[in-house]
Amino acid sequence: MHDMLAEPQGPDAVQGAAAPSLAGAVRLSGARPGDKGIIVEVRAAGLSGDHGVDVDELQRRLLEFGFVEGARVAVLHEGAIWRDPIAVRLDDMRIGLRRRDAADIWVLLDPR
Repeated sequence: MHDMLAEPQGPDAVQGAAAPSLAGAVRLSGARPGDKGIIVEVRAAGLSGDHGVDVDELQRRLLEFGFVEGARVAVLHEGAIWRDPIAVRLDDMRIGLRRRDAADIWVLLDPR
């Protein structure tokens, strides 16, 4: 059980208390086309200027779009320049999302 609570590792992992509690969770911004999984956490933790709106507003917008814990998500496509934006399927919807906003969504990817 304690192995499941390990903090995620890698370039998109955060350190300390801000990390999601499930091992293997990655930021949606780090997922590649074809990756599928379940959202385990949505936490807008960036600086206010990073997104054009304050952190609370960004988190509210993501939740209103349907980026909630337990929702199924799949990365469909990414832009040609700097891989931005990304297109995702969220349950039955298709949504375009800036990669910097997708960094606030943590996903437990399905095994390939």
